[in-house]
Amino acid sequence: YLGVESLAILKWTVPQHLVQSVEEKQYVNRFWKEIRVGDFVRLRCNEIIPADILLLSSSDPDGLCHIETANLDGETNLKRRQVVRGFSELVSEFNPLTFTSVIECEKPNDDLTRFRGCIIHDNGKKAGLYKENLLLRGCTIRNTEAVVGIVIYAGHETKALLNNSGPRYKRSQLERQMNCDVLWCVLLLICMSLFSAVGHGLWVQRYQEKKSLFDVPESDGTSLSPVTAAVYSFLTMIIVLQVLIPISLYVSIEIVKVCQVYFINQDTELYDEETDSQLQCRALNITEDLGQIQYIFSDKTGTLTENKMVFRRCTVSGIEYSHDANGKSGDRGSQPELDQRAAKSAFVAPAHRQPCRSQEGQHAVQAHGLQQPYGKSVSHLSLTTCPLCSSQEKDITPDPKLLEKVSECDRCLAFARHQEHPLAHLSPELSDIFDFFIALTICNTVVVTSPDQPRQKAILTLGVTPLKSAHKSGSSLLSTLANDGALLGLEERLGPPAPGLTSNGYSSGADGWAQHKVAKEPEPEQELRYEAESPDEAALVYAARAYSCTLVDRLHDQVSVELPHLGRLTFELLHTLGFDSIRKRMSVVIRHPLTDEINVYTKGADSVVMDLLLPCSTDDARGRHQMKIRSKTQNYLNLYAVEGLRTLCIAKRVLSKEEYACWLQSHLEAESSLDNREELLFQSAIRLETNLHLLGATGIEDRLQDGVPETIAKLRQAGLQIWVLTGDKQETAINIAYACKLLDHDEEVITLNAESQEACAALLDQCLHYVQSRSPHSAPEKTASSVSVSFSPVCPPLVTTTPSPSPSLVIDGRSLAYALEKNLEDKFLFLAKQCRSVLCCRSTPLQKSMVVKLVRSKLKAMTLAIGDGANDVSMIQVADVGVGISGQEGMQAVMASDFAVPRFRYLERLLIVHGHWCYSRLANMVLYFFYKNTMFVGLLFWFQFYCGFSASAMIDQWYLIFFNLLFSSLPQLVTGVLDKDVPADVLLTKPQLYKSGQNREEYGPRTFWLNMADAAFQSLVCFFIPYLAYYDSDTDMFTWGTPITTIALFTFLLHLGIETKTWVRVAGTLMGDPVFYLTCLIAPVAALLPRWVCGTLTFRSSVSPESLFLAVLPHYLSLKSSKAPLQQTMTVFYVFFPDCFSKPYREAFSPLSFSWDASWPRGPPRNSGLPKRPLLRKASQENQELNRQSRGASAPPGPCPRTAARRQPGLPSSRPAPQKPAGSPAWWM
Repeated sequence: YLGVESLAILKWTVPQHLVQSVEEKQYVNRFWKEIRVGDFVRLRCNEIIPADILLLSSSDPDGLCHIETANLDGETNLKRRQVVRGFSELVSEFNPLTFTSVIECEKPNDDLTRFRGCIIHDNGKKAGLYKENLLLRGCTIRNTEAVVGIVIYAGHETKALLNNSGPRYKRSQLERQMNCDVLWCVLLLICMSLFSAVGHGLWVQRYQEKKSLFDVPESDGTSLSPVTAAVYSFLTMIIVLQVLIPISLYVSIEIVKVCQVYFINQDTELYDEETDSQLQCRALNITEDLGQIQYIFSDKTGTLTENKMVFRRCTVSGIEYSHDANGKSGDRGSQPELDQRAAKSAFVAPAHRQPCRSQEGQHAVQAHGLQQPYGKSVSHLSLTTCPLCSSQEKDITPDPKLLEKVSECDRCLAFARHQEHPLAHLSPELSDIFDFFIALTICNTVVVTSPDQPRQKAILTLGVTPLKSAHKSGSSLLSTLANDGALLGLEERLGPPAPGLTSNGYSSGADGWAQHKVAKEPEPEQELRYEAESPDEAALVYAARAYSCTLVDRLHDQVSVELPHLGRLTFELLHTLGFDSIRKRMSVVIRHPLTDEINVYTKGADSVVMDLLLPCSTDDARGRHQMKIRSKTQNYLNLYAVEGLRTLCIAKRVLSKEEYACWLQSHLEAESSLDNREELLFQSAIRLETNLHLLGATGIEDRLQDGVPETIAKLRQAGLQIWVLTGDKQETAINIAYACKLLDHDEEVITLNAESQEACAALLDQCLHYVQSRSPHSAPEKTASSVSVSFSPVCPPLVTTTPSPSPSLVIDGRSLAYALEKNLEDKFLFLAKQCRSVLCCRSTPLQKSMVVKLVRSKLKAMTLAIGDGANDVSMIQVADVGVGISGQEGMQAVMASDFAVPRFRYLERLLIVHGHWCYSRLANMVLYFFYKNTMFVGLLFWFQFYCGFSASAMIDQWYLIFFNLLFSSLPQLVTGVLDKDVPADVLLTKPQLYKSGQNREEYGPRTFWLNMADAAFQSLVCFFIPYLAYYDSDTDMFTWGTPITTIALFTFLLHLGIETKTWVRVAGTLMGDPVFYLTCLIAPVAALLPRWVCGTLTFRSSVSPESLFLAVLPHYLSLKSSKAPLQQTMTVFYVFFPDCFSKPYREAFSPLSFSWDASWPRGPPRNSGLPKRPLLRKASQENQELNRQSRGASAPPGPCPRTAARRQPGLPSSRPAPQKPAGSPAWWM
């Protein structure tokens, strides 16, 4: 991708979704879809970015642009973007028509955290491009009046759309099992069809000379061959028995899942009042997996804890300062108590301290009229900070001893400010304290913004020395003046100089020296906001502010800090080396305004920073003192970890100009490189962050969420294995594990800490040997290790005859990396499986996902991952069920999750109650579908044995169509949505019931085949009982099939009623009362009896047999040549009026010109579709006797031959088929 010269200048407007392009040097509207790579786009405040744009110009005086990435990653805090190097120095307004630079960048990719490229200017110089220069599509411009940039990626090549691949589809375990069972049904269908085809072929071969009505002849009239008839029968049976494949089951499951999700969302027990949020079901297809979870993988920070950081302790220069009052404030009750504590802390503090008070969610820092030792009045900015986290982070009560030392340090610097090296007048301890709080204030990415007015570039009217040239002067005073000139633009924006102040912001004393630098007080009170990327950074900034070291402003190349006696100090920000999970630290490179030195401030994990300190010599006293400080600091760090605090080390390094110039050259080359840029930048940071000087350490408390210990206990009772995967240090993680009852003090803890892969292998062997030796059913294995590693229980177990509980496993990140290797992962997994709990410390996001994937693939277990941060996204996506918590670290985990909960404690009800219900309902519904279809298909299959396997169906086609569609569709949907096998309070009281889902007791291969066998048995009963009831009768096929269908329908409903667990109390009482059934039978009969009697008598009296018979005679005479219509009509008359065909009526109509057959009174043909009812037979006994005498003894009674010809093999009749009687009526055949 190469940038080209400007083709158009584009602007996007929100309402019309249009852009404006320059055509003939004027703006015209354009749509988003018309934006192309190489176009220039101008955006204004609060507008959405339409493409991935390289920032070339900004109305901000320092080339900054703030964007909100909530639409991209869910994080609401603002991110800073800066103009490309080479364009930020432009004094005049950026002109796209004069842009001739060439841009080289990487191909489109979906990595939101990385952008590599370079821009080549006209003079041939290269400038590196990185993510801070790129405005991503979907983000919103904030606090910046206008920006201009060039489109790098447009349309579907933007990073936002490349990441928008849609939700990842997850198939539930029940659905996978159901798909397997559907394949079994397909195989069963094929087997039944093959069996019927073979049977029909054999039947045709045996009875080929007898033509059957159900056989379709060839075109020439000949009968089909057995093979052809078998093939036709196979295809027909596939169509007839296709109901066995439950296609409608998939639609029904989707309907049930949607309803289940609705009821889960409506559960008021899953609503959190504190955060005003409730559970969100983001995936509709895995609700039943909530009832089968076996392993839970949880993050610690923000998931088990509040992620609301409270500054609890710190150690500076080897001296520990406790802030226990901050910990107690976390348990504060009412607002008056909070105000009382704030008043006490203000009373104890010296007069120059800035009071920190919380009121209505905002914090006003007011320090007007502070008195200096020299009587000079210093005016500070009135600072109002909007809350990033809770007020617990901001209400910090400083330690009195440390606060006194900070004040002493400030006074000393104010006294020595006019000297060349002010910091040299401080003692080593005070110097470390000063640098410690400066590092807490500026070593971060906290953005100070003003939400009301975007900053504008101010025209500088005074000639001042640029800030970047100030280091050429060796005088600290000149460098200070240079800093003042650089700050002049900001001071001009705040208002005109106050009387008595010089143009550069200094008040002049009688001696002509600049007495003190002050910040101009604006006309209205300036409101500032702190936007931090993590709660840790916010907690440290608020802690520094509590000690009167306030972060006032941050630009891309400078940071302003306000101190009570020194006023505002502006540090030139040369470089920021951001935090990453590999280095586990961040650093800033600044130019100190008091010493003109280049300092590196580093903060990071103690396990990393302590190894980067400058080696100390034991030969001199200073070296021994530093060793003592490090030893004390390490002891305090261990103490903080035991207390469950999050620890950070603060360090510093002073660079000489030659060291910085050498490092800067290599760093710029790494920034402008396209190949291996990340690796080169990583190596550049490693070279800089060495030989550090330890300043101190901090301990930040992250409290447990409410209900976490109780939730973990309930989940364990439910049979769930809980693993905690955290990036915190081992001691902190263990302490939190004890606090949340993940670890018990009376259980053994196995700790795996290995320095190499060989040591890790040996340690795994030793642990496996120990665990197996504790089991009475396993013999110890020999270890192949030559490395001696020891571990011991936290509390030695008592000697007892009962089996000891399973131990817990703790492993650090380095050992985990070795354990996840191919040759060791099986051992690690076997060991972890034997442990009661597993705690993985210092684990990276990749390791988290690898652990989850290992357990899911190797153990074939159902896994659930829960987290709240971006580092948990990978394991949330890998797990079978991903749960996100909307916490302090943004919404990335929620956006990648299947379910989102406000707190960890809601996981208990989600799994134990709703998970169990969803699994039980769907499992029973799936089994019922298989049962219903198999039982119904069985009825059709058994009939094939009595119809020559001809694929005939004794059930009417309308019944076949409406059986699944109407008759039996709604009941199972209702039970699948509303049925509850166990009430919610019982499930919460007895979480052991959750194990039924883990063991697949409701639905599995065993229950499936038992269900199919039950369906086959019920189909046999429902088929052969009606068969035996109608045996030896003249009932036709469909009349006989109707009671079978009715019996099957009642059987289905009664079967569902037996399987239904939820019945109202009224229904349960009535079902066991015989009076209920008797009443339901007698009441309708008694109510309808009068109407039925009246209707019958009215019909008999109004319609006489003679009138009906005379009415049909013209129809007979006109259709005399057609026998079938008259035959059917006469059959109907015979059924309703048998007396019309007796001898008196025949004699009455003897003049008619047709002959009567003497056998007529025996009734209509048997193929008329009506049974021979006893009433009809009794009514015609006299006529039968007379006709038998007229026929003679040689004519045996019986049905007509047409009835015998239509009789299919196996129908319920054993009477021989007689020959056609002589002299039968013409319509008889």
